[in-house]
Amino acid sequence: MQTSERYQRGWDKLREIDGEAGENVIRSLGAIAPDFAHLLIEFPFGDIYSRPGLDLKSREIAVVAALTALGNAQPQLKVHINGALNVGCTAVEVVEVIMQMAVYAGFPAALNALFAAQDVFQQRGIALPLSPQAAA
Repeated sequence: MQTSERYQRGWDKLREIDGEAGENVIRSLGAIAPDFAHLLIEFPFGDIYSRPGLDLKSREIAVVAALTALGNAQPQLKVHINGALNVGCTAVEVVEVIMQMAVYAGFPAALNALFAAQDVFQQRGIALPLSPQAAA
């Protein structure tokens, strides 16, 4: 498959946000659906994430909120919590976004997301418990 400017822009953005974790997702899709992997790079990362209207931190906050609200996307949520931390979100901001979603998506969705965040924080060596005054 040819790599277009759109694909390259998406690949660069994916690396900027998710680093190795994003690359692992794309590689794992290669065995089952390489065309889907290509689309995943081009559309969300090449087209949407590369738009000038929001910075990456704002985009990742929105994605963490959306995946929390879905309540059934823990693997993707963990990737995007890592991405949020990679682009400047603090652990406290991530937790606050997830807690905010309890109002709109319900407590079960927020609980699941908080446990996903806890896993990510532990893997990254972020000290727990967090408080709004803590910087991470």
